[in-house]
Amino acid sequence: MKLGFVSAILPDLSLQEVMQFAADEGFDCVELMCWPVGKAERRYAGVTHIDVATLDDAKIAEIRALCERTGVSISGLGYYPNVLSPHPEEASACLEHLKKVIAASARLGVGLVNTFIGRDWTRSVEENWERFVQVWKPLIAYAEEMGVRIGIENCPMLFTRDEWPGGKNLATSPAIWRRMFAEIPSDHFGLNFDPSHFVWQQMDYLKPLREFSTKLFHIHAKDARVDKHRLDEVGILATPLEYHVPKLPGLGDVDWGKFFSVLSDVGYEGAVCIEVEDRAYEKTLETRQQALRQSARYLRQFMAGGK
Repeated sequence: MKLGFVSAILPDLSLQEVMQFAADEGFDCVELMCWPVGKAERRYAGVTHIDVATLDDAKIAEIRALCERTGVSISGLGYYPNVLSPHPEEASACLEHLKKVIAASARLGVGLVNTFIGRDWTRSVEENWERFVQVWKPLIAYAEEMGVRIGIENCPMLFTRDEWPGGKNLATSPAIWRRMFAEIPSDHFGLNFDPSHFVWQQMDYLKPLREFSTKLFHIHAKDARVDKHRLDEVGILATPLEYHVPKLPGLGDVDWGKFFSVLSDVGYEGAVCIEVEDRAYEKTLETRQQALRQSARYLRQFMAGGK
């Protein structure tokens, strides 16, 4: 396995600075964010370490040289919008940019894009399904043509009032994944699995590693702590951040020893990228970098291979 991190936590560093930091700290890889240039409405979104809209041959050569010089690879290109937004202009813009990210992944030789399925959060899963098929069948066909795999993260995206009650990502559970993969049976359609989202949903985060082992394209290493004293006050029908907190690996409820034990059993050899969304470490660039160092130090005890 390769240990890396998600570049969204270092928005104030340039691509060169992110890759040099990764090299200096002994990381194997980085998932690089590819949002459109500009300010985003959502926390951790809107980070652009590769501007795919202006990517030309010279820039591609420069990025490849940077990877070679630092010895750090790109585990995947990350862009997490809502291509199923009920607002046509937003959905269309997200879809067009996602296609550019897929094309960039092919041109850079990365071969993987991590994203969300999206969802109209005001409608049920069933009511979203027809649109999911309409949008994603041709999108996966396009990814196949480009030789790029698509890893769907399992984050429900219902942390704020504007995402309530359905959330902005359809791909939240094994039941939905089975239906998704049956609807679009492609070797280029898989998962970017994050165990922390199963913790606060009170789901088994080990079982999917076995059933969906061939669909594990990428892993996010983020932890979560469910605060029982807060849950007792608001119940599971409250918005999730009222009773749980995103944490660094090792500071939450994920049993990382068991997680890596099963992950290695199923033969996973890909990237495991630390995703920092722990606000206790977000005050300064230095504390965010320290969060990556601390997380890496903790996770390396469970990982074979890598640096």
